[in-house]
Amino acid sequence: MNLEKINELTAQDMAGVNAAILEQLNSDVQLINQLGYYIVSGGGKRIRPMIAVLAARAVGYEGNAHVTIAALIEFIHTATLLHDDVVDESDMRRGKATANAAFGVMSMPPACW
Repeated sequence: MNLEKINELTAQDMAGVNAAILEQLNSDVQLINQLGYYIVSGGGKRIRPMIAVLAARAVGYEGNAHVTIAALIEFIHTATLLHDDVVDESDMRRGKATANAAFGVMSMPPACW
């Protein structure tokens, strides 16, 4: 089975995952909104949440919690990429300035840490 077929099989659930991700980026702190949207608009195949969706379907799960869990998995993965970019002092990821390069490590007020 190729990635195109997997995308077809998971399209509805992945739309829910993407909606859940965007919903969590809605904050009263404008910088969090800007940073969050900058990060998620950076692309990526969302393989990890797709695997979670496929695993849920493989065991016959019929609820909706797998969508939330898949979104959480993507947030954790993204956090590890952000951390890696800070530690490595990387300027680019996927042909785009890293969030660290664009916003800076200390761009968030201490109350948001």
